Amino acid sequence: MQLRGRPLTCLALLAAAAGALAGATSASAQIFYTPCGDSNHFACGHLTVALDPSGAMAGTLTLALRRHRAPVGEARSAIIALAGGPGQPALPLTEQITELLGQVASTRDLIVFDQRGLGLSHPLSCHAFERPDLFRSIGPLVEACAAQLGPTRTLYASSDTVSDIEAIRQAGGYEKLVLYGTSYGTKVAELYAQAHPSQVEALVLDSVVPPNGPDPLNRATFAAIPRVLDQICAGRACAGITTSPVADLARVLDRAGRGSLSGRAFDGEGKPHTVAVSADGIFSMLLAGDFSPALRAQLVTAVRAAALGDSAPLARLFAVAESAGGGEPEDFDTPLYYATSCEDQPFTWSRTATPQARLAEASAAAAALPASVFAPFTAATALDAGNVRECSGWPYQAPAPAPNTAPLPAVPALILSGSADLRTPTAGAQAVAGSIPGASLLVVPDTGHSVLGTDPSSCASHALQALFAGQPIKACVAQRPAPPPPLPPQRLALVSATHGYSGRVGRTLHAVTLSLADFERELVLSVSLDGSEGLQRIVAGVRIGGLRGGWASLRVGGSARISLRGYSYVPGVTISGTISPDHASLTIAGSAAVHGTLGLGAHGALVGTLGGHHVHVAASSYAAAAIVRADAQASPTFGPDGPAQRRLARELAGLLPGIVGP
Repeated sequence: MQLRGRPLTCLALLAAAAGALAGATSASAQIFYTPCGDSNHFACGHLTVALDPSGAMAGTLTLALRRHRAPVGEARSAIIALAGGPGQPALPLTEQITELLGQVASTRDLIVFDQRGLGLSHPLSCHAFERPDLFRSIGPLVEACAAQLGPTRTLYASSDTVSDIEAIRQAGGYEKLVLYGTSYGTKVAELYAQAHPSQVEALVLDSVVPPNGPDPLNRATFAAIPRVLDQICAGRACAGITTSPVADLARVLDRAGRGSLSGRAFDGEGKPHTVAVSADGIFSMLLAGDFSPALRAQLVTAVRAAALGDSAPLARLFAVAESAGGGEPEDFDTPLYYATSCEDQPFTWSRTATPQARLAEASAAAAALPASVFAPFTAATALDAGNVRECSGWPYQAPAPAPNTAPLPAVPALILSGSADLRTPTAGAQAVAGSIPGASLLVVPDTGHSVLGTDPSSCASHALQALFAGQPIKACVAQRPAPPPPLPPQRLALVSATHGYSGRVGRTLHAVTLSLADFERELVLSVSLDGSEGLQRIVAGVRIGGLRGGWASLRVGGSARISLRGYSYVPGVTISGTISPDHASLTIAGSAAVHGTLGLGAHGALVGTLGGHHVHVAASSYAAAAIVRADAQASPTFGPDGPAQRRLARELAGLLPGIVGP
């Protein structure tokens, strides 16, 4: 997570400013809706609720809501949509949520709201996150933020949001609610169902966090990593690359743990940078793969290459993931994240202990677990990956909440899990599904986090509609994902000659096609990491560093073209020049290559001369379809039939030969 800050908003001052409304209660409050200025389909409203649902502290706050009315009749039930995080505003996702729910919202109102402390519902902020450089580590930074938030920081736990949901139900006059949650939102939905079982019509839980989760040590995630890696290589998908991605990872982690692993990556200007590869960084990359099938596939190859001594692919993957933006979106509320997480999570420490003692207790608890719990990682990565260090200095004011053992109601429930999800592995979904009588668990193959938004097969969407139509929910048919790319050659002598050619001419020609295929993969990766923002970057112009040197850029729209300057995928072979829809001019050079020039021939073929020999390679473009597929998985609002995709596909189909060597 990237640390982000906003100007200080002292919650005590907010409460004082709302003093005139201090007598308002959730039971007597009303929701006042007016047309939203940016949409004819939604009404914008506000609901004043008690700052402290228990009544022990005075004050109120106002929740910001959006409502989509049921098209037919007067709805007696409503769908409450709950975003992830904690810390992610839901209002910006309103249209996406409406689209994902489809016909389910035709007989029910849909209510989307920013949970207390974020977005437009009195967002938390603190000065500490504006200058994180002033703190020696993350623990003191979070502790300083907590002090700035003041004593009301305890009123942003998940249980407080549950009280807000009940206030929304009462004020809206609804008899029952359908709770639809994603990631952290599933925990809030579960807690509401436990507290108000008679008011729940149905549950839709996507990427499940159990009621007592998340685990501060992420044990389920570590347990799922070997399964997900082996899943990528199922059906001989990794033939010629690796026989054991887990063994490769263990070997690389051992080198990284000894501090001896780094690689050189080239930026969009072709400048080299040394990238240190750490166990924590690899773990973060695995989690980032939850939203990027392209990243999952490339990581297998990059780790294998590093295990064989070639760290450049892994270093470039680190650099590309970082430059793509990664982390949390700009509107993510980090202070709220910690205010909720530090209060909610079941840390293995005494809340009355000092920060140093808490860290010692947590470290001892992690060290006491068998090494197999985290393998091939170690307990050190587990302590770094969760919120242990961040929350160690949190100034607690109350004892830790007791373990949640309340039952979940026997209502229609659809539990969705991506088989490749590492943030919220399938084990959690199985546990929650097993605790709801009659619940339907749907595991979607080769899909990561946030299933309804990333499932390219629409299997999850069909299951959602079937649940509310009273129809059987069908198991998903496994799709064949894109396999990991081949291992990058470490020298031209290891490249086979293109069919019909021999010697260095054939190997150089094959190196050219491999280089163009590498550029295509990097475009797919860029889009899958950034979703619709990735498409916008490509439309505006994006530069990608070569694996061994140089750079290449793509610009679409108007004068669409690819430019390459010393772009190198195979050591000693470089490509420079341009490709446009009706013209190509490429110069092949480098210390190992047979030099020459290539142009665009009929049907997208590359033709020209290398070392005086006439060469011709037919095109087999897949880039446009691959980019559209990747973006469809990354961004539901930019679906595969959207105008942006169609335009980009047309541009690329005429722009990029997409020559792919065997």
